[in-house]
Amino acid sequence: MTEDEISPELLDAIRRLQLRTRHLVTDVLMGDYTSAFKGRGMEFDEVREYQPGDDVRRIDWNVTARTDVPHIKVHKEERELTVMLVVDVSASTRFGTRTGLKRDVAVDAAAMLAWAAVRGNDRVGLILFDDRVRTTIPARKGTAHVWRVIRALLSDRARADQTSTDYAAALDQLNLVQKRRAVVFLLSDLLGDGWRDAIKRTSARHDLVAVHVTDPWEIELPDVGPMVLEDAETGRQRRIDTSSRAVRDAWRAYAAASRARRQEALRAARVGQIELRTDQDIVDPIVRFFRGRREVAWS
Repeated sequence: MTEDEISPELLDAIRRLQLRTRHLVTDVLMGDYTSAFKGRGMEFDEVREYQPGDDVRRIDWNVTARTDVPHIKVHKEERELTVMLVVDVSASTRFGTRTGLKRDVAVDAAAMLAWAAVRGNDRVGLILFDDRVRTTIPARKGTAHVWRVIRALLSDRARADQTSTDYAAALDQLNLVQKRRAVVFLLSDLLGDGWRDAIKRTSARHDLVAVHVTDPWEIELPDVGPMVLEDAETGRQRRIDTSSRAVRDAWRAYAAASRARRQEALRAARVGQIELRTDQDIVDPIVRFFRGRREVAWS
């Protein structure tokens, strides 16, 4: 799709998203991204004497004890990282009960991460998938490339077909096109268990972070009386009465157990975790994750 083929509505949406996410990256995210991931991508260079203003977390205690003079470890930064965004656009992500859909949240988060990567002089690529891989954009640098990534993210939101989710197809495609180790963000609602084996294979090759997107109704049902639930990917329907406290309690318990199983599976696979919701700001959870990574990187 060329710019001439973009509808005025889509072009306006791209510009709004570009301005919003670039602003957030510039004002909030950039330093935390650089510290979290550049720190992980550094290699040891030398040890030198401590100087006022140096980060005390980088003190080499072995050398300091041996010389009785504080020394710090100095690292040199790798020239660049590759950041791959793997975004779930299946039918289940077209759900939301508050300010937007789960897909809207995933798109905004992906755009923020793309801007952070490019402003950090890193390459960024994109894979969109549902029951198959829909779009693959190889990793590149530059502002023009982020425009291409954002355009692909927003263009796909117009689709309304009923599709399931094939995590293996997406992550196997990633492993095929990205031979060198990369930082990979998987943005998805992670429904079902089909992602477990695929993330194990991918986390063995890449630095994988799962960005889980959910809606408050998926965590706790409100009391709105009888309603019909429909599985967006299969079309199956089920009638429930949300005025029943037993129904709401069972729903809450099931959601909590599912969350615990998901988090444990991700921890076991050594996958980072960010949790986003359709009713909450997306910046704070991402910043908290980056700052947590920064602490680990420099410990």
